Amino acid sequence: MQLRSDFSTREVVHLGDEDWRASPMPGVDRMMLDRVGDEVARATTIVRYAPNSRFSQHSHDGGEEFIVLEGTFNDEHGSYPKGTYVRNPIGTSHSPFVGDDGCTILVKLHQFQPDDLAPVVIDTANAAFRPGMVAGLSVLPLHAHGTESVALVRWAPDTQFNPHTHWGGEEIFVLEGTFRDELGDYPSGTWIRSPHGSKHTPYTGPEGALILVKVGHLPNDS
Repeated sequence: MQLRSDFSTREVVHLGDEDWRASPMPGVDRMMLDRVGDEVARATTIVRYAPNSRFSQHSHDGGEEFIVLEGTFNDEHGSYPKGTYVRNPIGTSHSPFVGDDGCTILVKLHQFQPDDLAPVVIDTANAAFRPGMVAGLSVLPLHAHGTESVALVRWAPDTQFNPHTHWGGEEIFVLEGTFRDELGDYPSGTWIRSPHGSKHTPYTGPEGALILVKVGHLPNDS
C-alpha cells in the first residue's frame, strides 16, 4: 500500500478527511495518514481503541513512537494517560490494552534510525515547558537524535513566528486550538507534512495552539 508516500510533496489531512479502517484486531480501528507497505509498514496513523480492547503481542522491528490523544493506553510496562509521549526502540515488544475509557493514539512505525536506542516516556501534561524563540511560544523538547528533533510547542493567542525553511522536512499534528500559516488554517486534529526545503511563516489567532512537531527526519535528495 502506498498512501502519501512521496515525501517530496506537501500533505495536509484534516480530521474527517480519512475514514476509519478496521485493524486485524477487534475493536481497534485506524485512520491512515501516510503509509509505505501493507500490514507491516512505515506508517503514520491515528489508532482508536474501543473500551476494553487489546492488540496482540508484537515486536517493533523498525521502532514505535506515539502520543496518547485521548484516554489511557496500557501495556505490560505501564499505563500512559492522555498527553504521554512514548518511544519504543527497534527490537522492543509489548501487548497493548485499554480500559473502560478506550484510547486514541497518534503512532509512527518503522521510522527509527538503527542507532536510536533510547526508550522515552514523558508525561507531557505534567512537564515544564521552556521559553521559545519568540514571545508567545513555549517548548517542551521530547527527543533528539541525529538531525531529527521532536517537541511540543505551545502557541499563545496571536503569536507570530519567523519565516523559516524546513531542512529535512517538518511534520506537525495539531493537538489543541488552530495553527495557521500563509497556506491555510489547521484546527485540532490536522496533520501536516512539509518536505525538505519547504518554507512558511506560521502564526496563531485568538485561540492559540498546541502542536506536536518533528523536524529534520524526512528524505533529503539533495
